[in-house]
Amino acid sequence: MARRTNDSAPENDQGAEPTAPPERGRGPGMDAGPGHEGGAGMAVAAGPGHEGGAAAAAAAAAAAVPVPVDGASTTAVPGAGTGAGPDSSAAPTASAPEPVAPEAKGTPETTRPKPRADSESPQPRSASRAGAGTKAASADPRTGARAAPETAQPKPGPDSKASPPQNATPPEADTASADPRPDTQATPEAARPARGSEIAVTDQRVAAVRRVGAAGRRWRAAQLAGCAVLLAIAFTAGSIAVGAVRDGGTAEVVSAPAAVSPELLTGGDLDASITALQAHLRAQPRDFGGWATLGLAYVEQARTKGDPSRYPQAERALKRSLGLEPDNVQALAGRAALAAARHDFEDALAYADQALEQNPYSERALSSRVDALVELGRYDDALKAAELADERRPGIPVFTRYAYVHELRGDVRTARRVLEQALASATAPGDVAYVATALGQLAWNQGEYETALDHYARALAADDTYLPALEGRARTQAANGDRAAAIKGMETVVARYPLPGPLVALGELYEARGAEGDRAKAGDQYALVDAWTALARAGGVNADLDTALAAADHGDRAEALRAARAEWARRHTVHTADALAWALHVNGRDEEALPYARRATATGYRNAAFLYHRGVIEHAAGDEKEARTHLKAALDLNPGFSPLGAREARKTLEAAK
Repeated sequence: MARRTNDSAPENDQGAEPTAPPERGRGPGMDAGPGHEGGAGMAVAAGPGHEGGAAAAAAAAAAAVPVPVDGASTTAVPGAGTGAGPDSSAAPTASAPEPVAPEAKGTPETTRPKPRADSESPQPRSASRAGAGTKAASADPRTGARAAPETAQPKPGPDSKASPPQNATPPEADTASADPRPDTQATPEAARPARGSEIAVTDQRVAAVRRVGAAGRRWRAAQLAGCAVLLAIAFTAGSIAVGAVRDGGTAEVVSAPAAVSPELLTGGDLDASITALQAHLRAQPRDFGGWATLGLAYVEQARTKGDPSRYPQAERALKRSLGLEPDNVQALAGRAALAAARHDFEDALAYADQALEQNPYSERALSSRVDALVELGRYDDALKAAELADERRPGIPVFTRYAYVHELRGDVRTARRVLEQALASATAPGDVAYVATALGQLAWNQGEYETALDHYARALAADDTYLPALEGRARTQAANGDRAAAIKGMETVVARYPLPGPLVALGELYEARGAEGDRAKAGDQYALVDAWTALARAGGVNADLDTALAAADHGDRAEALRAARAEWARRHTVHTADALAWALHVNGRDEEALPYARRATATGYRNAAFLYHRGVIEHAAGDEKEARTHLKAALDLNPGFSPLGAREARKTLEAAK
């Protein structure tokens, strides 16, 4: 069990793949940040679990090398939204037919889990649980031989053989390349960006962070060399063991974790990993673990490249996995991640619970469960789920969720401390970029622009193409008065990642600049929001929250209200309460809007856009005293929270005096 400090933050911080919580830190028209997709996406990844061990001492945590486990990386590319997340989907692209799983007959949609003996072993990379001035914790009980890895293991045949299946038929349509085509979606001519790497290299902060990081990489190389020797020995022993059982046997439903490990999805080129998985499945079409990993890869690809057509392909692959091996943990956790990415959080929770019945230590299922509870507005349950996840599988995916749950409750201090300790434990570039971006978003929400820029520089030094960091930096530059750099940066993001949040932000930057042709450019961005929404819905994504936020200020106000009401009927969160309040306001129904605006700010979540919306609604309803209080609070907290919203907040505050 992870030991806690007085403020309930865990004392252990390390991890592997980040997943963005779904709906982190929205501004007017903003998509969820790393979290959550968060919801989408951020998700969060995913977007879009945040507990136990999250408070490990930075020094001890820095020594731990995270080992990705449990499936595809859900790093927001967020997730996230997410993070996770759901809201972090990237730009939709026109797709050629992609190799996908044929429909498996009789695959249960909601398979009733049955007890299994091959549950996954706990993550063996917990940092020391000793905080500053405390004794080291006792040996981690999770390191026992309790369970097998989550990647599905071969089912033993009569002779305990693992021979390839006889008369195997390659999966249908599995010969096409998984590499997505270049984006063909039209982007306004004025929004053609400079390359992300050029922007990052010219940033002095990024260059400085890189110089510091170079020193750390030199000593790490020696450490990795030693690991390589040990791996070589392990692989040699494994080959000997495999050779010993290579003599005949009947074909079984098998899974080859070494060939299709979800770790493939965390180590680099996602498209190359998908191609390798497809080749493997052509040779081993009955590998249920391979199908589950391919399904997770499609979810990640949809989120990172903004191609919602990948979601149906992911669903088919995951169904195929469950058809071959009902109740296998990896596929159930994949169904949870897919449901969260589509903003179907009730199903995400149900699948996560089924996966955890099979394997209580599944990191992906634990994380998806926290995401689902957050996005359903069940914040007390989410905190308990985050604490449980921290006790069972401490790591970066859990720590970021733990931090976000505390941020939603107004506990910024704990959220920052946990994220800082998670960053100290991160070594993989994807982890560094993800956690540093989460810290940048947290700082931006508090109006700490220089701190936010430092964190985004750290993220871009690790990965200069990391889109959430590029987006966050552009928003911070706009808030800090550097509009030219902000527009250039946001154009880069939108060209590769045309989600509603960045599109609306760029449109508002054009409007705020007010140069010749800017109004038309802004209109182009708002029109692309509608295009993205149509593609997302075709891929099975519930896009009502995105529609409500964008349409209320820059589209069909009646449609904004319809979408906000529909989303509120599904889930009661601070984000859906704010969206419904604002949609009612723009439709002239301020008295009806006021209770929702109050509810959006009731948890203590420090969000300047929520305070601004509440102040404007109170002003329209005639409560000038409360209006002044909340408009001033919004501007004091984050004076540049929105290019247009901040300007309107100042005007309304003057009118309310």
